[in-house]
Amino acid sequence: MGKRDDLIAKYADDLKSKCGMTPDMDLLTKVTIGCGPSIYNADASTVAGSDKSELETVKDNFLVKKLGLADGPALMEAIDSVIETYGRSERSKYRAVVYYMLVKHFGKESVFA
Repeated sequence: MGKRDDLIAKYADDLKSKCGMTPDMDLLTKVTIGCGPSIYNADASTVAGSDKSELETVKDNFLVKKLGLADGPALMEAIDSVIETYGRSERSKYRAVVYYMLVKHFGKESVFA
């Protein structure tokens, strides 16, 4: 297994143990690949759930640009709900896991088909 496979296994474990979800491994793999090289960078691979500017970036760059959603209060509510599910006290919220949950939340799996 390569480094990416190890990370995907770690993300799947987080989804199961911290978020109480059974991950769709095919979708999780595609979302992880979609994150690009950021998954290998310690800082870029995680999302700071309490950093408003970072959450704005997730909204603008992922939800609006990548998933093609219209900007509105529902987007931040969804991000908030995902951060809540992951656990606000959880220090390292993996970007791929947050993005995966957002894809599921909005039913946008087709973007990664």
